[in-house]
Parts: sequence; structure tokens; C-alpha cells
Amino acid sequence: MTAPAYQQMIFLNLPVSDLDASKKFFTELGYSINEQFSDDTTASVVISETIVAMVHTHEKYAQFTKKPIADATKTSEVLIALSSESREKVDELVDKALAAGGSVSGETQDHGFMYGRAFDDLDGHTWEVVWMDPSAIEG
Repeated sequence: MTAPAYQQMIFLNLPVSDLDASKKFFTELGYSINEQFSDDTTASVVISETIVAMVHTHEKYAQFTKKPIADATKTSEVLIALSSESREKVDELVDKALAAGGSVSGETQDHGFMYGRAFDDLDGHTWEVVWMDPSAIEG
């Protein structure tokens, strides 16, 4: 038996103003918190098997960088894009984010073969959710 192929992971590290509010926000979107890698300064938000958002208090985040922490409500420091399995799932996730306190970011993009919407989380980080028709990218 061969060992499973290595799957590279993505760990997003994001500063947040209120860790408890961020944990509540992301669990309301349907994501889970990995308590093994969480404490009173950090929450490990499991987006998928290969994507984890590490949300940190500003004090904790500052331990990883010498740069000033951006205020994402006033300046854009990152655009996070997540793929979705369908147009309906795009709407479902963005609608959950809005109901949990997020805000609309930009206009809905509908190009027929590609559909996307975006939201800003509680700290202003922009999350784009996009569906693309698989037949549009097949050879």
C-alpha cells in the first residue's frame, strides 16, 4: 500500500478585534473551530481539509510580523477567494455571512459560466465566493 499523496495546505492568518465575535461569525457560516490549535488569543477555523483560517487577537498577530497591522475596514490588505460547488452554494454562504454580521463587498458578478459574490467579515477582510462551470474550463 502506498502512502497517500501529500496535500499542501493553506493557513490564512488574520488579525481580529474581537476573537469571540469572530469565532461566532465563522461558526455561523458553518465552519468549525479546531480547539486543539485554539486558545484565548487564536482560533483555528477549519474551512476545508486543506484550508484553515487562523484568527488572532491583534496582540498575538503582532508576534508574527514587524509591520503595522492594517485596518481592513479602511484599506484592503488581502482578498480571499473560495471556490464553491454551485451558484446556490455561493448565495448560501454569502447570505449566511450577511446574516452573521458581515457586509456586502462589491457587486455580484454573473458571467454565465462564472458566478461570484463577496462579503467583508467583522474586521473588514474581504472573502470572495466563486463558482465556475466545470465545462467552461475543460479542454
